[in-house]
Formats: sequence, C-alpha cells, structure tokens
Amino acid sequence: MRRTRIETHFANHAIGVTSSSGKTKAASATATDEFVPLLTAIWEDMLRIQPITPDQNYFDLGGDSILAVQMFTRIEQEFKVKLPLATLFDAPTIQELARVLQEENSSQGWSPLVGIKTSGTRPPFFCMHGAGGNVLIYRELSRHLGADQPFYGLQAQGLDGASPPLARIEDMAALYVRHIRKFQPHGPYFLGGYCMGGTIAYEVAQQLQTSGEKVALLALFDTMDWSKIPVPSFWSKAYGAWQRIVFHAANFARLDAHGMGKFLVEKVKVFRNRIPVWRDMLLAGVGGRLSAGNSNSLTLGQIWSLNDQACIKYVPMPFAGAITDFRPLKQYRMYNYPNAKWDQLALGGQEAVVLPVYPAGMLLNPYVEHLAAALKNCIDARIQPSMNS
Repeated sequence: MRRTRIETHFANHAIGVTSSSGKTKAASATATDEFVPLLTAIWEDMLRIQPITPDQNYFDLGGDSILAVQMFTRIEQEFKVKLPLATLFDAPTIQELARVLQEENSSQGWSPLVGIKTSGTRPPFFCMHGAGGNVLIYRELSRHLGADQPFYGLQAQGLDGASPPLARIEDMAALYVRHIRKFQPHGPYFLGGYCMGGTIAYEVAQQLQTSGEKVALLALFDTMDWSKIPVPSFWSKAYGAWQRIVFHAANFARLDAHGMGKFLVEKVKVFRNRIPVWRDMLLAGVGGRLSAGNSNSLTLGQIWSLNDQACIKYVPMPFAGAITDFRPLKQYRMYNYPNAKWDQLALGGQEAVVLPVYPAGMLLNPYVEHLAAALKNCIDARIQPSMNS
C-alpha cells in the first residue's frame, strides 16, 4: 500500500506540472505533505528519537555522516530516488527534504564539489574528504569559521554507487582540480583537509601550481607523509589501540562538565554508526549475503579501504610553497617519525600550529572551535597579500 501511494505522488506531480498554476501548487503541497510522514518514520527509526517534527534539523538531532549513508539508502528504497549525501546541507529538515524529493532535484547529477556554506565575501576554502570519502565531517568546522567564510568540500567518487572509486591520490586530485577550477577558474586558492584529506590537498596544490596557479594557503589537519611510516607490527598496532583509548580519555578530561557531555555524545554517535560498516565488511569477507542497505555500507567500507591504500602508496614530491601543519598535542607513536612531517618538503617553509587537543578530537565539539579560530587567523593573514600579488 505504501509504495502504491508513493508512486501516485510522482504521477500527481507530473500532472501538476502541466496544469494551471493553482493546480500545480495544490499538487505540490499534497505531494510534499505525503512525503513528510514517511520520512519522519525513517528518521525516527534511524536516529532512535521519537517524536521528530518536520522542522527539526538532522544535525541538531545527532545525525552524522555515517548514519546519513544508511538513511539515504532507506530513502532510495522507499522513494525510488537516489539523493547525494550533500543534500543534507541544503535540506537538513524533514520538510525541506520532502520538498527536494517532490521536486526530484536529484536529477541535477552527482558532483565531487559540495557547497557546505556558499555565502560570504571571503575567498572560498576548499576542504578535501578524509578516508571515509564524504564531507559531512566538516560541518562544525565550517560553522565556526564565521558567517562570511564560504566553505566547499570535495567528496569521493563512488559514494553515489554509480561510479567506481578512485584508487590513486593523483587521480583524485586531478578530478577535484577540474571541479574547483570550474567554480573558481583562477587563484589564489585556499586549500585544506583532515588526515587523508590533507594528503589529497597537498597533491591538489601541486597540480594547481604546476598549471601556473597560486596557492595562498595549504592547511593540513593532523596529516602525515604516510609513505615515510613503516608498516606497523602487531605490537605497534596493539600499542596504538591503547593510545587511542588514552587520547580519548585525555580529550575528555580536559573539558568542563558541559564540554564533556558534548564530546561524549559525539564519540558514542561516531562509534555506533561505524558498526554497520565494520559488520558488513566482515560479512562480505566471509561470503555472507548482503541486502541493499548492507551493500551501501559495504561500498563505504570499500572506499575507506581504497583510500587508506592510496595514502600509503602516495609519495609526495617537494612543494614549491608554504605549508601550515595543524597538529594535536601529541601523536600516535606509530606515526611519530621526524621524516613523516612536512618541513623537508615545504620549500616555501612550514608553519606548525599545535592545537590543545589529542588525536581524533580535532573536528569534534568543542575542540573544533580551536581549529576554526586558528584556521581563520591563517586565512586572514593570507587574504590581503594573496589579493595584492
């Protein structure tokens, strides 16, 4: 019965487009109103919150990037419309998402360039995805940079399930450079990325400079030269797992009561929503059967795996410019090699910015505020010189 009703929405909508303006509005309102209860049921089930009203924001309700992958799979199964994850930036409420589904905006096609925050008079900041492939992890950072700072993410090919994921940093960078230059044909460019995203940003900067463009800022957030890090042994992995627990505890202990609550909620949310990805990768590895939803989680896991391998294989060449290296207070011992830093590759010099946070906390509230403040200062310092050059 439910699917019959949904199919009727699209039939009514198609008729409404060719009718008089009054009938079009009526058909549009009816279609949107019918989408709302179905979307609400999906949101309440996925977010485990009841009740959810049509005007509540997905992110304010605790939604994150990994849960969004699973939720959009459910939406695709229910409505027969495939939406990109980036839709949540423009339509973060049930009411707005219902309108997107009703208008079938997904026909616009997929692009790696995502407008996380499109308004503002300052030069846009382009931030590359991490190993997970999507850019929802940068939402809080973009918010804390201020109302006047445009912020664009570059998401991985393959997240739409239609295109094969890329397996080389150089190929990813070439794709993202093309889309960045379609949006902003000439520099100076402001680039950055977290962890693997910093590695991609490094290669994007290389390719832009090779084409004669100026890179005003290359900001690497907790990023290593992964090619210089030896393959970890069993014992170094075990020690790394212990350090991860210690660093999480240290980040937690540095906060006041309010901050502890926010940090703990975010950590639990991230862990909970990674479980389906780990589960489905394990299931696929032993030849288990996957449903459509499982397959979507498996795709995300495969992108993670390919991205990790791409980082290990990428050997960066010296960069004819400056690098700003945003670092945590301490680093995992398995990654803490002097030659894995960027000072020897940054021919224009390296600036190290040490943030008051331990690994894996830089993008999480409330620590993301420190990263945003430091990044804003770096952008400010480079805007005027870059515009005058």
